[in-house]
Amino acid sequence: MKRLILSACIMGCSIVLNATENADSSVLRQHLITLTKTDGFRNSENVQLLNQIAAFISGEFGKYSKNVYEQKYSIRGKVYKNVICSFGPANAKRIIVGAHYDVCGNQQGADDNGSGVAGLLELARLLSGKELKCRIDLVAYTLEEPPYYNTNGMGSFVHAKSLADSGINVYGMVSLEMIGYFKDEKHTQSYPIAPLRWIYGSRGNFITLIRKPNSGRFAAKFAKNFKQANEIRTVKFTAPKLLPGIDWSDHRNYWYFGFSALMVTDTSYLRNKSYHEITDTLEQLDFVRMAKVVDGVYQVLVTM
Repeated sequence: MKRLILSACIMGCSIVLNATENADSSVLRQHLITLTKTDGFRNSENVQLLNQIAAFISGEFGKYSKNVYEQKYSIRGKVYKNVICSFGPANAKRIIVGAHYDVCGNQQGADDNGSGVAGLLELARLLSGKELKCRIDLVAYTLEEPPYYNTNGMGSFVHAKSLADSGINVYGMVSLEMIGYFKDEKHTQSYPIAPLRWIYGSRGNFITLIRKPNSGRFAAKFAKNFKQANEIRTVKFTAPKLLPGIDWSDHRNYWYFGFSALMVTDTSYLRNKSYHEITDTLEQLDFVRMAKVVDGVYQVLVTM
């Protein structure tokens, strides 16, 4: 494993991080196999499989944290679960890193959003035993996808509301939403507004950090430090929620409750044409660059 040295300016102080671990692309792949090669599909109707996946996530989290628990809630007579694990000082200001483990319909959902969940599991391994200034909660959400998208039934809505109701000091939130699909060929990247192609190019070979204007100090600092970590080509993009895709993931619910939040994404349907299709399989993913995304997130988290 290579040795990384990261310099960052946090709250006016210069911090040097010596890290001896990196995300493992082979481990990410194995997690995706477990998440996607299942008997059935992890959608809202298949509660039994969702519970099996939740148990798998909980078991992996439990290897690296003593603080793992489920947040259960009921909809239409069915019980669904968010899975949460914590690192760092219990009473410190809190950073949430989340990804949803359910899928839309009958498809494997490797990029959407097995990739984000695999990233969470690797973050748990990397964060284990590290001294942190903030409390970091890794949260695997249920019910991000239709028919519960944009409703109070989203797992991230339930979680964000619980933080707001309890008066938790939340520094910020990061949504890992599709982080595994990259292409170097020309004309593999689309945009919600055509002129953006002139700025960012037509190759789908970057990760995007998406936030809205006035999204808060945490979101701005995270985006800046992630780009400076220089693990992977990174585009920072700020736009109002009116632009399609800006709030199409779990970070939307943290915005709703007034928390600073952003999304880390490979741009979803604007690049990956297997979005919400049966062709969204792990064979389509770039695990080396997915690992670099996880490395970037990790490096920023341990300096916050």
